[in-house]
Amino acid sequence: MKLLCLDHVQLAMPEGEENKARSFYQGLLGLTEVEKPENLKKRGGCWFQSGDIKIHLGVEMPFTPATKAHPAFVVSDLNKLAEIMQQAGYRVVTDEPLVGFDRLYIDDPFGNRIEFMQPAVV
Repeated sequence: MKLLCLDHVQLAMPEGEENKARSFYQGLLGLTEVEKPENLKKRGGCWFQSGDIKIHLGVEMPFTPATKAHPAFVVSDLNKLAEIMQQAGYRVVTDEPLVGFDRLYIDDPFGNRIEFMQPAVV
């Protein structure tokens, strides 16, 4: 047995905040919302995808954001992402260097930490 690939990342969100999730994940990050299977719709939340990247937002009660554990996504233009997020009012954290990468952290609308990385140009 061996692991073959990562299918999706699940993050928690508060109940009834799907529009905030859509504004961030679809509106700012450019992911496409995909319809949840019929048997899971009653749980709330939203699913998003772009190519092989799948992010599932599931309702958790009581809700507690993931402030340490986080997904990390490689992006094509980290500076543009930072600009978009700052213009939208999100705090961009850049104070944790990693050899070989430029990177930053942004909290989604619910306080979940998300890392974005770009290979450093030497």
